[in-house]
Amino acid sequence: MIEDPRPVVLLLPVGSTEPHGPHSPLATDPIISAEMCLRVARALRDDPDVQVSILPEIGYGVTRFTKAWPGAIHIEEETLLALLVDICVSLARQGLGHVVIVNNHFEPEHIKTLHRAMDEAERRTGNVVGYLDLTRKRRAEQLTDEVREGGSHAGRYETSIVLAARPGLVDEQVMAALEPMPKNLAAEIAHGAKDFVAMGLPKAYNGTPADATVDEGRQSLVTLTDMLTQQVRDLAAGTGGRDTPGLYIRV
Repeated sequence: MIEDPRPVVLLLPVGSTEPHGPHSPLATDPIISAEMCLRVARALRDDPDVQVSILPEIGYGVTRFTKAWPGAIHIEEETLLALLVDICVSLARQGLGHVVIVNNHFEPEHIKTLHRAMDEAERRTGNVVGYLDLTRKRRAEQLTDEVREGGSHAGRYETSIVLAARPGLVDEQVMAALEPMPKNLAAEIAHGAKDFVAMGLPKAYNGTPADATVDEGRQSLVTLTDMLTQQVRDLAAGTGGRDTPGLYIRV
């Protein structure tokens, strides 16, 4: 890879370890991020313009919305900020300036911290840190109805992706018996809710996970892979690669 003239883009999967209903794994978010990275790396394996490698994932984030249940592992904003900045600076010192953070944990303070880290890393290195912000309306509109209607936490969208990526980690018998929990997460957050209990989500999921399917998960992964692939290309070409802050920072 060192002798390859193509620019190197490093993908950094990020997520949170936290409850995702009684049916999906605690690692749902980093699983989705890692699967996106893997698919992009495969898609660009023989690309003439860019080479891609995947960094070890960060499976912990700012995680307060699921604090009512066992399994939530929270790290403070400044801890996450320092870790991400140190990683990007360390890589830049080795001549590896193209990093894309791939995140699928959408608590507002977590996302704000990611953007703060990207700003600080760019200030210290001069390098843009890539980011696909799925809270942006133009991104969400390319995904499923559940996402477009206010987000998903262990609902049909996320559960479908885990079924497609790591099927043995979903308890399908439990999943099939879960009742619908139709909540617009974005609206609840905008109205000041700070955790899922306050939103009226007693089992740490919203939406309709019982309707999740492998086929839907595969299609969502195709769409996510396409969006992330373009971000990688734009970052390598110096024409973009980082989305501006989305729903939970600026409407």
